Amino acid sequence: MFAVVDISGQQFKVTEKTKYYVPRLKDEPDSEVTFSNVLLFSGDNGVKIGNPYVKDIIVSAKVLDHIKDDKVIVYKKKRRTGYDKFNGHRQQLTRIEITKIG
Repeated sequence: MFAVVDISGQQFKVTEKTKYYVPRLKDEPDSEVTFSNVLLFSGDNGVKIGNPYVKDIIVSAKVLDHIKDDKVIVYKKKRRTGYDKFNGHRQQLTRIEITKIG
C-alpha cells in the first residue's frame, strides 16, 4: 500500500512506517501531522486517482525533528574580468515518519 502526497508543493510517494525528509514544516517535533492532499492511492482494492485529490484518504505522520541539509556551494566566475563570487546555502528540512495511510 502506498500513496502519492503533495507536501509543501512537492510530491512524495510514501508508504507506512518509513521516514522521509520534506521541506520544513511549522509543526513541533513529536507532534502528529496529517496530509489530505493525496494525489494517488494504491491499496488492496486497486488504485484510486484523484481529480485533483482523492477524497476520504488521509496520510498521518509524526514529526521527528528539524535539520539542515548539506551545504550547496554556488560559485560564479567570469573570465578575464576578475569577477568571481562564492556563495553557499543549506536547505531546512523536517524529518517525518508515516504512521498511517487511509
